[in-house]
Amino acid sequence: MAALNIAFEAPDNAGGMGPSNGRPIDLVHLARQTMGDKALELEVLQMFARQARESMKELATSEGAARAAVAHRLKGSAQSVGADAIAKAAAALEDNPADAISLAGVTAAVVEAENFILKLCR
Repeated sequence: MAALNIAFEAPDNAGGMGPSNGRPIDLVHLARQTMGDKALELEVLQMFARQARESMKELATSEGAARAAVAHRLKGSAQSVGADAIAKAAAALEDNPADAISLAGVTAAVVEAENFILKLCR
């Protein structure tokens, strides 16, 4: 339980609360969205991880406008939990759904966020 408290603490800085730099999930943003409810934060992150994994399956089997629509949906859900790297990668894929590099970027960002979420849930 102590690990959870450490993972969810906001950075100590004199300028106020800022983004969780270096983390795949901005925990400060997430805390604002969940009004500091740690159990809710974990539940939201777990739901996001499942949704992101499902989106990856859809991205692999779609193309064109359908792929752009999945990327758009993933971008929105990533923004809501503070998964900025996923949101940026999904935006790039939404703009160019045929770009394999953009698809790889989304995949890498999702895997990194999933691993981070799994570590928080231990």
